Amino acid sequence: MRLRLPEERPTEPPTGYKIAYPVLSHDGVRAGFTGVSLGGALPYGVVADASCVYGLRHRVPHRRCDCGFHCVHDRTAAEALLCTAEHRTAVLLEVSVLGRYLRFERGFRYARQRVRTATVGPCVCGTAASALADAGWGRPGRLALAPSCAGCLRGRPSVSLAAFARLAGDGLRVVAGTGTLLPTAALGTAEGLGVPELTAEAALLQARLDWFQAQLARLGEHGSGAGPQR
Repeated sequence: MRLRLPEERPTEPPTGYKIAYPVLSHDGVRAGFTGVSLGGALPYGVVADASCVYGLRHRVPHRRCDCGFHCVHDRTAAEALLCTAEHRTAVLLEVSVLGRYLRFERGFRYARQRVRTATVGPCVCGTAASALADAGWGRPGRLALAPSCAGCLRGRPSVSLAAFARLAGDGLRVVAGTGTLLPTAALGTAEGLGVPELTAEAALLQARLDWFQAQLARLGEHGSGAGPQR
C-alpha cells in the first residue's frame, strides 16, 4: 500500500522563486521569459500554463514525468543559481504557483504560474543595469536579453526596464539589482516615474544619442575625402 501526503488546499497561491532569461519577440512588441534548463526552448509570458516538454498527453504536472514549471521555496536558493557562469545574465523571478502542484523538499513543480516580480542583476561591468540588451543568442522568434548599463549598450537592440515591464504586461514589476522599483509605464511617458527611473531612462537615451553621433561622425570622415580624383 502506497501512502500519500494529504492534499493541500491553500487559501492563497504559494510563492516560489526561480531564474530565467528575459526575451523579446523579433518584432519587438512582446516580452517574456525562457527557462534555463528543462523547457528552455518554450518561452512563456507573465501568466502561463505549462505543457509536457516531451509531448506526452497527460495532465501537468505528472508524478512520473518531469513536466511542469519548477521553482524553489527559498529566495536565497534561487539567487545562488545566479552564481554559475552560464546563469550570470539570468534574472530572478518571484512567482505565484497556480493550479495543480507537487510539493517537494526544496520547491514546487506545477501547472500554471504568474510572474509577479523580475529582479535584474547588474551589467557585466558591475554597474546597476538600466536596460535589457541583446545577449547575442536567442530562440526561434525570440531575442534573448541581458542586463546592461547605459555605457555598455554600444548600439545593441535594447529596451529599458520599464519598457520591458510594459511589453510583458499583466502587472509585471521589474526591479533593478540595486532594489529600485521600476513600475510598469508606457514608453516615453513620465507619469508615475520617480527620480531613479527617470535618471535611468535619460541615461539610456543619452547612450543611444552618443552612439548615433559617433556613427554620423564616422560617416562624415569617410565622405570628406571622397571627392573626384584628377
